[in-house]
Amino acid sequence: MDSFKFTLRTQAKEQFIDITDHIREIIREKGFHSGVCTVFIPHTTAGVTINENADPDVVRDILYQLDKVIPQQNNYHHGEGNSAAHIKALISGSSLQLIVENGRLLLGTWQGVYFCEYDGPRTRSVLIKLIGDSDS
Repeated sequence: MDSFKFTLRTQAKEQFIDITDHIREIIREKGFHSGVCTVFIPHTTAGVTINENADPDVVRDILYQLDKVIPQQNNYHHGEGNSAAHIKALISGSSLQLIVENGRLLLGTWQGVYFCEYDGPRTRSVLIKLIGDSDS
């Protein structure tokens, strides 16, 4: 199967954006039935994670705690001034593998897939690779 790409325009310096529906739409449009969906973020100051998507306070709490542990200013040496964003991206990671069965993502009841912005606002890319069985 092919790789697919969509873009996001983040609105804040740090932001989690629920991209679960974007991924589901690609799976549906491509007639993908069963296999693995890889989500890859080709940026060094952004990441991807799975977490609760029912209560927005969870995301707010995660970002708050990340800022406490990895503050924006902390005597970093990187000249661009975004070392904290690089460190946070390292923690969240740049890719996920998701199981798809019967055309559906196998996520827990409260789980969603989040694009993690740590150095915005920016225009960002999300790459998707589907490996398995489909209509095409």
